Formats: sequence, structure tokens, C-alpha cells
Amino acid sequence: MSRIKLLVASPRRALAGLATVLVAVGITGASGANFNAQSANPSNTFTAGTLSMFNSKANAAILTAANMRPGDPATTGTVDIQNTGSLSAPFVLSKGTVSNTDASYPMAAKLNLTVVDCGDFSSGTPVCGDAGDVVKYTGGTVAQMGTAGYPVSALGTFAANEKHRYEFSVALDSSADDNYQGDSSTVQFLWNATS
Repeated sequence: MSRIKLLVASPRRALAGLATVLVAVGITGASGANFNAQSANPSNTFTAGTLSMFNSKANAAILTAANMRPGDPATTGTVDIQNTGSLSAPFVLSKGTVSNTDASYPMAAKLNLTVVDCGDFSSGTPVCGDAGDVVKYTGGTVAQMGTAGYPVSALGTFAANEKHRYEFSVALDSSADDNYQGDSSTVQFLWNATS
């Protein structure tokens, strides 16, 4: 009873003591134990893919022909092109540098060109001349073939390690007259892939 009297006699002290008790209870309630969980995914690694090409006749001619006669059968040559990178990519064929010995009568304008895709032979032997061949360029001359900025033909998207054989056929057009006798033409073919 004397304790109650003491608190009633001194209300300020009683309120201060009560406030202190309430603050202590609030801190204790706010800092109570919590449940926590954590999970990690370490070592996330990112690697760029590669795009590279194999050309079975890199830095060499696909075909050459000498003593061509107007209207004679075409001379043929083949080349194998493979995507040796890890990424798939669209491949295109175009014409690079062309030179003619006679600028007045450029022989490239009389060289009829046909390019045939003999098919994917990534895991087999290529066969040209069968029903699976797909013509990629025909009906034009070497001079008419597109340049690097204007590809002659989209060859399709090659998967990683996909490999195709291409057959090139070139014939001197029957309209070539005496102005073309002894002339010659040299052409560069370019293979490009972009991913």
C-alpha cells in the first residue's frame, strides 16, 4: 500500500517509470527472433559462340578452263564449304574482284555461270548430279553475279558443323564472236557468314 501511495504521490515518476517499461517491452518485441532462408546460384558463366568457315579450296581456284570455244559444254569444279563454328549462321555467295584482259570486250560478260548446291553431307559422302541438287545461281554470266554487298544467293542457314558441296559450271556463250578470241577473265568468289 505504501508503494501505491508513493506512485500516486509522485505521478511524474510513475509515468516516467511506466514509459521506460513500455519502451523496453517494445524493443524486446521488435527485436524478436526471425526465420531466414537463403539460396545461392554461384559461378554463372557466359561465353560467346564462334563463327568460322572451312573452304576446301581456300586461296585457290574452284575451276579453270583454257581454250574455251563458244557454245561448248561447261567446265565444272567443286568446292566444300563448312560451318566450323559453334553458332548457326546464314551463308551467302557473291562475286569479288573480276579482271578482264580486254576492257572493250570483257570476257566475264560472256561466261555463263551455274552454281549448284549438292546438299548437306556433314555425315556422309556428297553426290552432285542427283535429285537432291539445288540450283543457287543460273541464267546469268559471271559479270552479272552479285558482289559482296549484293549476294548472288542466300545459301541457307548452316548449323554448327554443317557442310555442303557446291558445283560451279562455266561455259563461253555461243554469242561470243571474234572480238573475244584470246581473251581471258579472272573472277574471285566470296563466301560469307554472319551471325
